[in-house]
Amino acid sequence: MPNEQLRDRARDELFSHINRCGVLKATIEDQKQWMDETIEYIGERYPELTDAELKELLGIGIHFCKPAGSPRG
Repeated sequence: MPNEQLRDRARDELFSHINRCGVLKATIEDQKQWMDETIEYIGERYPELTDAELKELLGIGIHFCKPAGSPRG
């Protein structure tokens, strides 16, 4: 499978986890811990992804957890 498809699949899986687990209602600190653990898990599920790609997914996930218009960051 091409790497771009793997990134898309991993991103979709990350969004699915975010929506299912209730992390959107967690504190910023808990979100960070949850995101670190989830990205580690996704890295194990998709070992073909590079550290840079996993870091990008982490950033996307953290951004996704922010409420619209929020200065959190």
